[in-house]
Amino acid sequence: EKGYLGGGNVGRNTTIVRANYFLPGNSEFYSHSLKLWEGLEEELNYNVMHSQRGLINLFHSDGQRDAFARRGNAMINQGDDAVLLDREGVRKHLPYLDFDNARFPIYGGLLHPRGGTARHDAVAWGYARGASDRGVDLIQQCEVTGIDIENGQVRGVQTTRGAIRAKKVGIVVAGRSGQVAAMAGMRLPIESHVLQAFVTEGLKPCIDHVVSFGMGHFYISQSDKGGLVFGGDLDFYASYAARGNLPMAEHVMEAGMALMPMIGKARVLRSWGGIMDMTPDGSPIIDKTETQGLFIDCGWCYGGFKAVPGSGFSFAHLMATGHHQGPAAQYRLDRFRTGKGVMDEEGTGSQHNLH
Repeated sequence: EKGYLGGGNVGRNTTIVRANYFLPGNSEFYSHSLKLWEGLEEELNYNVMHSQRGLINLFHSDGQRDAFARRGNAMINQGDDAVLLDREGVRKHLPYLDFDNARFPIYGGLLHPRGGTARHDAVAWGYARGASDRGVDLIQQCEVTGIDIENGQVRGVQTTRGAIRAKKVGIVVAGRSGQVAAMAGMRLPIESHVLQAFVTEGLKPCIDHVVSFGMGHFYISQSDKGGLVFGGDLDFYASYAARGNLPMAEHVMEAGMALMPMIGKARVLRSWGGIMDMTPDGSPIIDKTETQGLFIDCGWCYGGFKAVPGSGFSFAHLMATGHHQGPAAQYRLDRFRTGKGVMDEEGTGSQHNLH
């Protein structure tokens, strides 16, 4: 770890855990990941504060209603839970929304009861302690500076604290994936973008669910300390700087006010940025590389936190056996070259900064 454990993207997100994906491959993968979340605290013997408070995706037109009904049916077919709410159903759960004068009228929402949040720092610490107990060496303040490759076979890595020899190397560095893969002579189909998150001062309990705004790309929940945690769009420029711009902060605040004016008096304490490794189709990459013994797990875009257990499970299986586990077989690196198996979950087209 170049810095300290939990200081990267895992500690820089809005902590949402869900399994409401639609496309085959994504649906099975995130469903499996959510099941792993539900047993994570027992497995790690650590309180990660996993709270299945329910997630509500709002819709604001007849077309969006149809799309969410279709998504909900796909979730139910996968074995997950989904409830389509009409306008009054949403009002019952979320009475504080602006139902009367909203810029985008609220038609209803899709409730995912098993969705929720978890404490991101606790997840990092729990995994670190669990790995350490199982004999894993976690080396902090140690930056990788090179990858040793001989005759197409990986031999180890160079770091600021010396060389580490290894027959197998896994690259799992989120927003820095392109930089680290370049050390092995690879050019990944990834752009790194900034995504901001915000938190307010602590308030009395007022938001019981995770709420997602269907028209403004705004999502919000309330932490155990009482702060409102929310975020929105990418900053729309490629950067490795873990900080954001004021125009996007303004955009997120405007979206929040358009949806729920009651948060207008809350004071924002701080914001932070995470580096998103964006793929063209918005879906991740878990695969072997052309270098024998070198594996890569990247491209989680702005949805990596919910995938943490599933990603780790699938990547460990791939590194141990050389074969993909279940739905992770869809996340091949070569799909961008062949065009076969591209998974555009958002339906926004093949462009990094649209996902």
